[in-house]
Amino acid sequence: MAQKTILFPTDFSLASDAALPHAEALAKQSDAKLLIVHVEEPPLAYGGGELYYGLPEPSSERILKMLEDVKPADPQVPFTHRLTMGDPAGEIVRIAGEEGAEMIVLGTHGRTGVTRLLMGSVAEAIVRRAPCPVLVYRETAEKLVGKKPAAAGV
Repeated sequence: MAQKTILFPTDFSLASDAALPHAEALAKQSDAKLLIVHVEEPPLAYGGGELYYGLPEPSSERILKMLEDVKPADPQVPFTHRLTMGDPAGEIVRIAGEEGAEMIVLGTHGRTGVTRLLMGSVAEAIVRRAPCPVLVYRETAEKLVGKKPAAAGV
């Protein structure tokens, strides 16, 4: 019998950091392993096919190091990491299906209004397309004040 899997996508944000303890608790309760995933987005092409890089992104090696730093606090919770490239929502849904994940646990920034309209909502796209239940955790602004992101200094 295959081990149960809880997929935990991270974008290294405070919202992701806040959701990790919930993913860890669910993994412990269900004797599941955590599959901690980061989806690196490819550079955007525009105009005549030129690449737009905008602000410099961390190197793939730096991103892999950041991903390896995301782990459960309890050393008894089994986990693995996966770094992939593509559309975040699409890749998360694809990996959840391939791995037969019992659940996806993710943090959300909770953007609303014009910001959500312009940026879209990865969490919403995952909820709509996921092959399994999705727990979306939104940390309140009061709890986020004073916290530092896991990827500080990037």
